[in-house]
Amino acid sequence: MAEPITDQHVAVVLRVFVRRCEPMLTRLRADGEPVEVDADDPDVDRSIVDKVKAAVAGIKRPGMKGWGQLPIQERVDWWISRVGRFTSLLASVTGLAGVWGDRLPLQDMLGSASQGLLLCAIASEHGVDDIGVRVRLLASVLFERDIDPVTARGSGDAAADEEMVAELAPEDEPADGPVKGKKFSVKAGFKWLWRQARILFAITDELEKRPQGRIYHKALGMLPVVGMAGDYLGERSALKRAAKRGTRWLAQQGIQ
Repeated sequence: MAEPITDQHVAVVLRVFVRRCEPMLTRLRADGEPVEVDADDPDVDRSIVDKVKAAVAGIKRPGMKGWGQLPIQERVDWWISRVGRFTSLLASVTGLAGVWGDRLPLQDMLGSASQGLLLCAIASEHGVDDIGVRVRLLASVLFERDIDPVTARGSGDAAADEEMVAELAPEDEPADGPVKGKKFSVKAGFKWLWRQARILFAITDELEKRPQGRIYHKALGMLPVVGMAGDYLGERSALKRAAKRGTRWLAQQGIQ
């Protein structure tokens, strides 16, 4: 019988997850799409990439004049779309999870990683930089856990947290993060999200608690041909639910 997953266990995994999200959030805030695609790359569905890039043109984004004066809900909605577009691009890449994609609860892992990235972005828009608060936010929304502030914050030793996660998720491998001024490929983006997802595999029994899409999305996802569309719509719906829960949790903490 597996040992129960403790709050301390969840907190250390989420601290590593939150720290690793920051470079990607910085990239997603930047002008232009976060990824570039090689014209001859056989692993990428060009039709999806082109549609996403067309949708992005002209959209107001962080860093533009007046962004901070927009209502918080408009900024949250931007992030829901931004993270959704990012993950839909990554969904156009096939087979990059390798053999592990057949052995692991891939959708829950990637879905939890996407929602965690979104929640970190929402926290940032609310001016929340404290890692303990972000950990408590993710724990509450994704895993229905109320972790106390001291446990969530930890000792502040990032290296020790990384070592512990390396023991809990031994298949975790380095993945290049986004670097300012350097093109970031679709494959690199997928590998970044996949690595974040594999961190969460250390608490895999918790992943089914995350916000999910509607029942009809799951039903659609089981059908041939249209299954991918059902999964995509379900994850977009789940992102919106995660955002609502996150905003509600922050309000309950007196953070507007």
